[in-house]
Amino acid sequence: MEIPLHLKGNKKKTVQKEDTALEHGSGNLLVYATPAMIALMENAAQKSVSELLPGGFTTVGTGISIKHIKATPVGLNVEAVSELLEHDGRKLVFSVEAFDDNGKIGFGTHTRYIVEEKKFLDSI
Repeated sequence: MEIPLHLKGNKKKTVQKEDTALEHGSGNLLVYATPAMIALMENAAQKSVSELLPGGFTTVGTGISIKHIKATPVGLNVEAVSELLEHDGRKLVFSVEAFDDNGKIGFGTHTRYIVEEKKFLDSI
C-alpha cells in the first residue's frame, strides 16, 4: 500500500463545555482538556491515511507523546494537524500539533499501526 511520507491531515472543532478538563475529569477548570486535544490529534492522523488503505483495513493508535503548552477557553476554535514522518511496514509515526485561535497549544508524536479490521477484532 502506497502511503506517502509527509502526508498531512487535520481536524477542527470549537471547544465546548464537554471538551473541558472539568468534564473529562482531568482537571477542575473549564479549559480545553488534554485528553480532548489528544483525541483531536489522533483523529487528524487517522483521517489522513484512512482513504489510502484497502477495504477492510484501518489504523489503531498505539502511542502518543505530547506536550500541552497553553490553555484554551470554551468558545475558541482548535485545529490539530498531523504529518507522516515514518512508514515502516504497518507502523506509522506522525508529528502532531494543535492550535487555537491564538496560536500553538500542543505538539508531539503519535504512532499508529495498520490492521485488518476483522482480524484485529477477532483477536480481542
